[in-house]
Amino acid sequence: MINTLRQHIIARLGDDIENLETVLATFKYVKAKRNEPLLVQGDVCQYVYFIASGCLQVYTLDSDGNETTRDIITEDNWCAELISFGGQLPATENIRAVEPSDLFAIDRQSFALMMETIPQFDKVYKQILEASYANSVYRINTFVSLSALERIKWLMDYRPKLMSRLSSKLIASYLGISQETFSRLKTRL
Repeated sequence: MINTLRQHIIARLGDDIENLETVLATFKYVKAKRNEPLLVQGDVCQYVYFIASGCLQVYTLDSDGNETTRDIITEDNWCAELISFGGQLPATENIRAVEPSDLFAIDRQSFALMMETIPQFDKVYKQILEASYANSVYRINTFVSLSALERIKWLMDYRPKLMSRLSSKLIASYLGISQETFSRLKTRL
């Protein structure tokens, strides 16, 4: 499994990376079960996760217990509640494994040490931040202008594997529509 993380880093920074083994050694392997919470709203985010396999949901709960999914993150990507992690503030989001997942976690202290001592690691962090920001802005801007049916078509075009991997309830939450609307509109495609 660690080879997945190794290849991910090499793909972004090239294969001439000093201290790569030191960086890899700071990560802890985590085997998450289906529906296992990795972060609960109100707790402080202690880890950044690299997803070697599986799928994570980043979501909020309103006062009535309704879920709103901000993101679904799959293999070869990073996941954390970055504001909570960076500022050690209570998290405003939850993170859970929606499938059995193989993860590599790095804690804040190790993360900070890598940032200070290994210049290449700073590049990886900037890539994580940029990808997270770009994904969020793109999704918000796209979804604001799309109808419910267009959102489903967008998902089928840009993230088709999610349709077969996830429940209708979770997909509807990700698309910002009700499960009933999702089920009704899906039959029109």
